[in-house]
Amino acid sequence: MCEPRGKDTKFMKDHSDAYVPALSHDSLTPLYDTLIKWTLPEATFKRELIEHAQISSKRRVLDLGCGTATLTILAKQMHPDAAVVGIDGDGRVLQLGRSKAEKTKTDITFIRAMAFELPYPNGSFDCVVSSLMFHHLTTEDKIRSLKEVHRVLRSGGELRIADFGKPHNLLMRILAYPWHLLEGPKKTNDNVRGLLPQFMRDSGFVEVREAKTSATMFGTLSLYAARKS
Repeated sequence: MCEPRGKDTKFMKDHSDAYVPALSHDSLTPLYDTLIKWTLPEATFKRELIEHAQISSKRRVLDLGCGTATLTILAKQMHPDAAVVGIDGDGRVLQLGRSKAEKTKTDITFIRAMAFELPYPNGSFDCVVSSLMFHHLTTEDKIRSLKEVHRVLRSGGELRIADFGKPHNLLMRILAYPWHLLEGPKKTNDNVRGLLPQFMRDSGFVEVREAKTSATMFGTLSLYAARKS
């Protein structure tokens, strides 16, 4: 299943205007890691995301919308025997991810593809993880992506998502408002309204739950869990 280490294989149709670059602009992509590090509890929530996934030896793991591969690399480091694949539609951000993996000598396969059009057959993965990707998608593409994740997971496979969720108090609602406007209500409304769990259920997932919420300077960050029956 896995490509040779470090290879950026492309499975892209004409979706050049469909993906959203890190921080919404290509010119800001190099700043992404620094901004996330200083504005969100990245080390904590990404480690918790991998721990909650309960990845065992020899499992096949897909990081959906892997970005600069911080989560992807962490998954491989925490589970060296797992086969880990990072997928993103942005070739530039994949270059940054590959460079980080090479520097840490982490054996990861990188694939350029869209979340809603995965280049893998049914049942290819045991676990799919995703961090701060779904809020960039329109409602239609969120649902299409979740259906694709359901398709490529084996029976019993797990989905773990970390993303902005419904604000759990007034302060979080206030803090979420600027981010909501900056990213665009068309894409962020679903997150702010807490609709991701329902989209997961509608896509065929069971045991869907919000496993944890954390307060951040951009509002509520939620860890979601689901399973394919």
